[in-house]
Amino acid sequence: MSEVKFACPVCGQHITCDAAKSGTHMPCPTCYRELVVPQASESGSKLILTAAEVTTRSVPIRPVTGWEVPTAAKRSATPAVLLVLFLLTVGAAAYVFRERLFQRPVSNLGSETPQAATPAPAPQSPLKRAPSDTDSQWTQDMATIQIGEATASGRVHSYAFNVEKATITGGTLNLRQGPKWPPDLGVTIYLFAERGEDLAGKTVIIDPARAGAPKVTLRWKDESGQPATETVRAGYALRLEFGAVTGKTLAGRLYLSTADAEKSFVTGTFAAEIRKPSPPKK
Repeated sequence: MSEVKFACPVCGQHITCDAAKSGTHMPCPTCYRELVVPQASESGSKLILTAAEVTTRSVPIRPVTGWEVPTAAKRSATPAVLLVLFLLTVGAAAYVFRERLFQRPVSNLGSETPQAATPAPAPQSPLKRAPSDTDSQWTQDMATIQIGEATASGRVHSYAFNVEKATITGGTLNLRQGPKWPPDLGVTIYLFAERGEDLAGKTVIIDPARAGAPKVTLRWKDESGQPATETVRAGYALRLEFGAVTGKTLAGRLYLSTADAEKSFVTGTFAAEIRKPSPPKK
């Protein structure tokens, strides 16, 4: 039985089949292009011919009988089979040892009793104690009160107090130390006025013996940094002098001393920002 050897014009695959198939169609075993089997050489030469491609392409459902896949084509599937076997082996190993591969690291302390977590230290107060020589500035003798031109300062609940911001909302004057509310230290005086502008040019004098005096609130933060207040309704000395309104600012001078155990006081000048009071709640 004579054979015909030829090559696929598309992928170059060498194909061998029975010479009786010359002129018939058969698919390339590599690229599946439909080929026309060439005529065998009459001289019986083993020269490999080149087949012609059929214009339409189809993938055969059944292999055509009578032709043989060359040995090179059979070997081409070996690497793919080895790769599949390798992947299956790796997957099986990963499944078997999954607990070891994905287990969280365990502390090397063994069976030692775990130590209780140390609680975070409470924030410390940034306030400083007022020096003892400030006692000489505290007085409730209205005749000896003197107000300097320095920015208001003093002592609140034993802490050194320096006024960093002053505001007046309606008749409420706030003197405070600290960047936000509630302040680190502060003094609030509740005066009888509807607007800050109404206090311009006025002087308020409160004798320690006066009854029905405006309320005063002392503000500070304790050792753990928590806000604390003390309200004083009587027994304090106050001299408060307001200047003129400049833009949205009301200047003033004051001296205030309260009869609390720490002998709180504040004295000096301030420039209060005038703010509109919130509308009354219905």
